[in-house]
Amino acid sequence: MSLRIGAVIVDSRDPGRLARFWAEALDWVISQDEDPEWVVEPPEGSREDCVVPDLLFIKVPEAKASKNRLHFDVRPEDQAAEVARLEALGATRVEVGQGDDRAWIVMADPEGNEFCVQPAYPPHIRSEWLRRYEAYQPAAR
Repeated sequence: MSLRIGAVIVDSRDPGRLARFWAEALDWVISQDEDPEWVVEPPEGSREDCVVPDLLFIKVPEAKASKNRLHFDVRPEDQAAEVARLEALGATRVEVGQGDDRAWIVMADPEGNEFCVQPAYPPHIRSEWLRRYEAYQPAAR
């Protein structure tokens, strides 16, 4: 029997704020919107639906205290444009000791949870990834 990750849980002081940020950032939908739990998931019928774990934001009383032990990496087609878009949504650039010689940019969501914006795949890798992505057909249920 294989396991499937159903959700990634994120503790939050304001789960609605984080759910709205990540739904907009990922172009996903909010499927549950009441404290103490908000859920963000891929749109129904998308390639990610039932494949990628949902994000579950749970209300907790304490603020984030230290660097994340788990974080998201996103890989847009245009890193600079995506960083600017994420900043407009409320993300900030952060320094976590990554140095200036890294290809990725470390950012934090509105509650300070770090995530990385990777550079685009090189053309030969992107074309193979895109071929596989577009060919994917979910297994019949």
